[in-house]
Amino acid sequence: MEKFINFLKEADINYKLDEPMKNHTTFKVGGNAEVFVTVNNNSELLSVLNYVENNNIVHFIIGKGSNLLVSDDGIKGAVITLSGEFNEIKLIDENTVTAGAGVPLIKLCSFALENGLSGLEFAYGIPGSVGGAVFMNAGAYGGEIKDVIVTAQSVKDGKTEDIAVENLGLGYRTSVFKTNDSVITNATFRLHKADKAEIKTKMNELMGRRKDKQPLEYPSAGSTFKRPQGAFAGTLIESCGLKGYSVGDAQVSSKHAGFVINKGNTTAAEINELINHIQKKVLEETGYFLETEVIRL
Repeated sequence: MEKFINFLKEADINYKLDEPMKNHTTFKVGGNAEVFVTVNNNSELLSVLNYVENNNIVHFIIGKGSNLLVSDDGIKGAVITLSGEFNEIKLIDENTVTAGAGVPLIKLCSFALENGLSGLEFAYGIPGSVGGAVFMNAGAYGGEIKDVIVTAQSVKDGKTEDIAVENLGLGYRTSVFKTNDSVITNATFRLHKADKAEIKTKMNELMGRRKDKQPLEYPSAGSTFKRPQGAFAGTLIESCGLKGYSVGDAQVSSKHAGFVINKGNTTAAEINELINHIQKKVLEETGYFLETEVIRL
């Protein structure tokens, strides 16, 4: 990795060594990243990707870490995150907004409100970045990213590509980016004009529902499991008597059984053990296998 670090120094690209991943995940757990790289523009991103790919350095792209469970052993290789120009939001026309992949969803929703644009209210309060939301086709309360996105821009093999919504493969918590090795750099959304007061009321209503039903006071990765066809993960988990069940400081939330939370000082190993126990118990008692929404690194 010494050559890679020298490359980063010469290119004046921000990096940290042995960076604790618990500082970059909403679970607040995880060991250290061997090299944590922050790129601020397309040129830096392409340069770093070119280097790691040509030198067979294992690498991961992360956003706000809201859907990640990082091993206590940490991550060998490079973790790359997007900042600078990737945190910008712009109005293209009166109904169309483009946002960098690093933009927090809550910031994008607030920008839409300020400009009297409706369509993103469902996303208000979803943790994570625009890039992560497109990658997962994030959704809540009857809305999904696929309802409002027009195009996503990504880079792969040194080339930048604009992909239209019909080619993004957006489905329940999935997209083409899960399999095509491209890195999302920004996304464009088409919204519609509406009364600001009405937009704000809807956003506040949904945030209130989140606070009432979800354990937002504890670190978590949001919904731990995908919704199985014909059922709800939280209901299945609760029916198996697992609400409040703990492994160390990892706990099935007593507020919403679909959430595994960090009660204070848990580890990735404890969370992983709890997830595995939930999957085993629910499969034995209900016949449903709960697939994780959380990505385990």
